[in-house]
Amino acid sequence: MPVSIYPITPVPKPRQTRSDKWKKRDCVLRYRAFADEVRLMRMRLPEENYHVIFILPMPKSWSKKRKSEMAGKPHQQKPDKDNLEKALLDALFADDAAVWDGRVSKIWGFRGAIAIGRADYHATTLAVARDYATSQ
Repeated sequence: MPVSIYPITPVPKPRQTRSDKWKKRDCVLRYRAFADEVRLMRMRLPEENYHVIFILPMPKSWSKKRKSEMAGKPHQQKPDKDNLEKALLDALFADDAAVWDGRVSKIWGFRGAIAIGRADYHATTLAVARDYATSQ
């Protein structure tokens, strides 16, 4: 499986309440739009041995110098990687209990995207994702 890059800005899975069926909270609307976009792009994720790299866009308030320094570097703040993975798996699988093995990373980028490759080709997947993250 070669590395696939999808130009979708990652969104974490929100903690939903019963009232979210009729209330229109922003975080839930963003998640639903993300899930629809993932399905529309026909994203594929194997049930085992995958490596997903979430490329998160840098804040607009950052200077050009800081953006160029941080592009491709590890993203070590919220949203948590497990909430990003949960949002992706819930969007792709009706029952994600079959997914049993995978790796998730998150890095900074000039624009948001999701890179998917095989976990045993970690270096290749990460190199392709970093190239995408550092390109403007």
